[in-house]
Amino acid sequence: MSAATRIADRIEIADLFARLADLLDEGRHDDAHTVYHDDVVVRSPRGGELHGIGEVTAYLERSRVEGERTQHVHAGVLVDVDGDRARATANELVYFYRDGAPPHRTSGLRAACAAVRTPSGWRFSEIRISLAWTQEK
Repeated sequence: MSAATRIADRIEIADLFARLADLLDEGRHDDAHTVYHDDVVVRSPRGGELHGIGEVTAYLERSRVEGERTQHVHAGVLVDVDGDRARATANELVYFYRDGAPPHRTSGLRAACAAVRTPSGWRFSEIRISLAWTQEK
């Protein structure tokens, strides 16, 4: 595998974090297939363990709070590619707010992910989200 291919893969996998943040913040849960593999496993403090894109999408829909919005910010993204599989980690800040008001809750998370190359590009096949802290205002 060429250096250019390895770099391109790392960029595409890092981009998954930004695309996931956008679809969560915009409530575009039907687009989950653009970042998650069909057989994804998601483990999180709020959702427990979810298997498959259908369970993930259903959880995202039912966990919406009327009038509450989020802003997800990722940093410290590290990607290690091994052929058609990869591991990635990122720190995440999530701001919970209502339009025109400052955040009423902020959380710091750590995401540890596995990704796989698919015909449609890289997709997360597993995500483990760990809560580092939460601040209520």
